[in-house]
Amino acid sequence: MAKFGMKALAFAAALGMSGTAMTTIVMAQEFTARIGHLESAQQARHQGLEMVAELVKVRTEGNVEFQLFPAGQLGQAREMNEGVQLGVIEGTVSPAAFLSGFNPAVSILDVPFIYPADREKANELRTGDFGQAVLDTFDDVGVTAIAIWPNGRKSFTSSKPLEDVAAFEGQRFRVMDSRVLISQFEAVGASAIALPFGELYTALQTGVVDGQENALDTIATMRYNEVQDYLVVSEHGANEDIVMFNTAWWNSLPEEYQTVIREAFDEVRPQVEEIKEASQASARERLEAAGMNVRDLTDEERETLREQMYPQARDAYVAQAGAIGNQLVETYEAEYERIVE
Repeated sequence: MAKFGMKALAFAAALGMSGTAMTTIVMAQEFTARIGHLESAQQARHQGLEMVAELVKVRTEGNVEFQLFPAGQLGQAREMNEGVQLGVIEGTVSPAAFLSGFNPAVSILDVPFIYPADREKANELRTGDFGQAVLDTFDDVGVTAIAIWPNGRKSFTSSKPLEDVAAFEGQRFRVMDSRVLISQFEAVGASAIALPFGELYTALQTGVVDGQENALDTIATMRYNEVQDYLVVSEHGANEDIVMFNTAWWNSLPEEYQTVIREAFDEVRPQVEEIKEASQASARERLEAAGMNVRDLTDEERETLREQMYPQARDAYVAQAGAIGNQLVETYEAEYERIVE
């Protein structure tokens, strides 16, 4: 079992302290879940959680309360994930990209072009047999995962032109430390360098790397347009959130309350995506106004890139995830063929 993070441990100690205010809060509801996450209160994830919390409160007649802690108040991603696993806190909504060390199987969501461009078809995959199979892999690490929420899609930027698929060859791209993402670029003749996110701006500025991949709002917020000239809106990579609860807490709920919570997360999912999509559109406008060369990936280019990137990245994923990864790929490919092809 994973070791406590220091912030999670400190939070656990704080919860153990006797206090009238805390006692009053806990006694007021039959079930209380403290849910932490990394985004600010103004971003899509938190806005969605507020909607879910209200639905759950109303539909359980106040017997289930979600207390929300945005902006890393309960620690960084690892600390919150471990906190949920160990029962220090009851829930978290964590980016799938931050969970590979916790549950290697979830890295299938890092594979490029895992979702089709069409949002409705993508949601069929997310909420169907494939999505459920991904959620089920968390049972083995001591948490109960109940939903996958969309949190934007990644696009490519570079200081060099990206006028066609062939232009990727020879360029150097920054990636997170992921064999899947490294393989994605190797498949098109590019090289990938794993660098911490905090070093990315300087690496782009000094030419250590030519380009990178991120969601449009991240590109705009981090001002990468100051050190990048070209943006291809490729939407090749899915930024997905996993909604997780401590298993013991979840199992303590009556089945009817579990159903209410699952349905609330499912019901709010489209609104979360709408908020995120609006944020992406606004970011694109800002990047274009700042003088960045922006173009959309054509359907033909998307098909070509998927044909080149997907198989190599998929094989890298299976090599690290083993038998469970192979089963997920089989489920995914069967569902993708049914939905898309």
